[in-house]
Amino acid sequence: MRCPFCKEDQDKVIDSRSSEGGRVIRRRRQCLACGRRFTTYEKIGESIKLTVIKKDGSRVPYDRERVLVGLQKACYKRPVSAQQIQDIADRVEEDVFRQCDREVSSQFIGEHVMRHLRRVDHVAYIRFASVYRQFADAGELIEEVTQAIREPAEEETEQPRLFELR
Repeated sequence: MRCPFCKEDQDKVIDSRSSEGGRVIRRRRQCLACGRRFTTYEKIGESIKLTVIKKDGSRVPYDRERVLVGLQKACYKRPVSAQQIQDIADRVEEDVFRQCDREVSSQFIGEHVMRHLRRVDHVAYIRFASVYRQFADAGELIEEVTQAIREPAEEETEQPRLFELR
C-alpha cells in the first residue's frame, strides 16, 4: 500500500477491524519510511445484489443511503450523533443480509429501522414511524407515543432520571 504522504510502498499494519457488518475491513497502517499513520478500507470486490420490494410491488436495488437519509431526517435536531445513526444503519443492514438472500421487503427494513431507533431516541422513533406507518388519524399516533413512553430508551436505562413525569 502506498503512503498517501510520501508515496513510499513500505508500511506495516497496526490494527485491523471489521466494520459495516463484516463486509469491510478497516486497517490502520504506519509508513515505515516517513512514520506517518493512515487508514485503508478493504471491501469485497463482488457485492451481493439485493432487491427491495416496495409497498406498491415495484422492485429497486437496495441502497444504504436511503436508510441513512430516513434516519437523518428522523434524528434532525435530536441528541443522536452521526455515529449512532451509522450504527443503526449497520445493525439494520446486518439484519437484512443475515435474514434475506436476494429480496427484502421495504416493510422488513422499516420495521428493523424502527426497532433500533426506538432504543436510541423516542422522538426520532415517533418521527420515523409517523412517516413510515402513515398513521390514519391522531389516535394511532397517540397510541404509538403512549407505547414509546412506556419503554425506556437505551440512554434512559444507563443514566438516572433527573425528574419524574406524573
